[in-house]
Amino acid sequence: MADIIQVLPDSVANQIAAGEVIQRPASVVKELVENAIDAGSVSVKVYIKDAGRTLIQVVDNGCGMSETDARMSFERHATSKIRKAEDLFAIRTMGFRGEALASIASVAEVELRTRRKNDELGTLIHVSGSALLKQEPEQCAEGTNFMVKNLFFNIPARRKFLKSNSTEIKHVINEFQHIALANPEIEFSLFHNGSPIYELAAGNLRKRILSLFGKGQNTTLIPVQTDTTLVKVNGFIGQPREARKTMGEQFFFVNNRYMRHPFFNKAVMQAYEKILPPDTYPSYFLFFEVDPSSIDINIHPTKTEIKFENEQAIWQIIVVALRESLGRFNVVPSIDFDQKGSIEIPLPPKPGDLIEPPHIHVDPGYNPFNQERSGGSSFQSPWKRNELVSQWEQLYSFPEKEDVEVQIQINHEESPVPSVSTFMQLKNRYILSPVKSGLMIIDQKRAHERILFERFLNIIEERPLDGQQLLYPQTIDLESSDATLLTDLLPDLHYMGFDIRSFGPNSFVIGGVPAEVEIGDCKSFIDALLEDVKSKVIDLKGKLKEDLALEIACFSAVDYGKTLSNEEIRVLIDSLFACKSPNFSPSGKSVLSIIPLEEFDKRLK
Repeated sequence: MADIIQVLPDSVANQIAAGEVIQRPASVVKELVENAIDAGSVSVKVYIKDAGRTLIQVVDNGCGMSETDARMSFERHATSKIRKAEDLFAIRTMGFRGEALASIASVAEVELRTRRKNDELGTLIHVSGSALLKQEPEQCAEGTNFMVKNLFFNIPARRKFLKSNSTEIKHVINEFQHIALANPEIEFSLFHNGSPIYELAAGNLRKRILSLFGKGQNTTLIPVQTDTTLVKVNGFIGQPREARKTMGEQFFFVNNRYMRHPFFNKAVMQAYEKILPPDTYPSYFLFFEVDPSSIDINIHPTKTEIKFENEQAIWQIIVVALRESLGRFNVVPSIDFDQKGSIEIPLPPKPGDLIEPPHIHVDPGYNPFNQERSGGSSFQSPWKRNELVSQWEQLYSFPEKEDVEVQIQINHEESPVPSVSTFMQLKNRYILSPVKSGLMIIDQKRAHERILFERFLNIIEERPLDGQQLLYPQTIDLESSDATLLTDLLPDLHYMGFDIRSFGPNSFVIGGVPAEVEIGDCKSFIDALLEDVKSKVIDLKGKLKEDLALEIACFSAVDYGKTLSNEEIRVLIDSLFACKSPNFSPSGKSVLSIIPLEEFDKRLK
């Protein structure tokens, strides 16, 4: 029988390796920019076309490479940082100037131009699909210029499964943010299709956060600083009132390397316990400095999942450090021991001191059965017989029936509601009604969401939603990635009745909203919409109008805590049971439930 095990060609092996490291255009940006930082660059520029499908260009002013190093950087396992296995546990740098270049060159066309400071000429290398096409001297600027063209051109299946441009550029922006936050002392720029997304000047961490996520963050950032023998923790956390409904601006870095760490995220949430609004997440930008030998960064190809030697101890340090910062800035109650004179504590008496008993004033002429005190006092007894009688009568009086009950007629074949039922609102959250089999409970917000959602769907199948102009247009400022995402959403938002127009870099004016609903705070709606789109990773070429209809319905539905009139309850119930799917909200949650009579009998045994 013939042998079947063979050694793969280098080109195929490189493509397999690329599948682990180069997952999408954002992976290329990450590897090349990290290499630029390790080369000592103080300025890094990134140019993207078609979300990275057509071009990814990274230009730096670092140390550059010699002709030999430039050629060797495309070989497998080529690195300038590791010489022995022990070096893997002492890594403080990011890229290794060649670690991922072989993988990138195997799935794209790569042009490299590089020159060292003291060299008269630089080097041009052109590689396509791991094949060297050109290597020659060339006049070029000091530093390194990588141009990656036609990503995955030789692997059509990989290229086919890339997401939409808006999704891919979002991933590029995320990787760019990770690197820019970790290196505030370096100047960064990011351009997409010729338009600037970020132009970040060198500065400190606070300025970098404001440049990336908006100047509105300035008043919400709380500094964190602690130093222990295990770990140094510094950075910023957000105030609880600024927490968002979805995770977005949460960043961990260890030794200036971005990482994901769900266990440490739980520590952050523990520090915010009982001070966050329900179902919200605080922002944080936390940097850990530890001994490199106490962590393992090589448990995942992208090096974003990192194992710590002392995770339990660091968890406790995070909680204490964050609570201390929150207390210092009066976000949580704390005792300020530095204040003087705020609390007066009397000294204990000395031996032999005469302690006077307290004086008690007694009115010898007081008669509790008289309505007025003797001595001409104007004191009036509160317990008058007539008042007592009226108060007892009030305990047994009931409001008029129409104040608490609503008589409505419901015609729906599948409805468990009888032809005439009594409804009552409970805690301004639920609507209760007795039915044949027990007690029906309806969630008023979810019911309204279902009604609005189906109404919007019925309208947009035939025509755009009508819009109404705002009396006072609202201007909103977004950070660059959100502004890019909103720009892609504008055509569909216009179809849904919104009048939103660009108003300068990363700014928009909201002049109109759908006439069918009450949006209220447009800024909050746009923030919620963008967060939801980012968390769901919606393909903008898919059923976007349906997703927008869901978002508008959820945002504009009657909220919990609102008292409904009899007429409003009647219309709500009629409209709910006229829906195609009255039992579930648009997001799939239960709208109503029935507690059977047997459950009441069981509880009263």
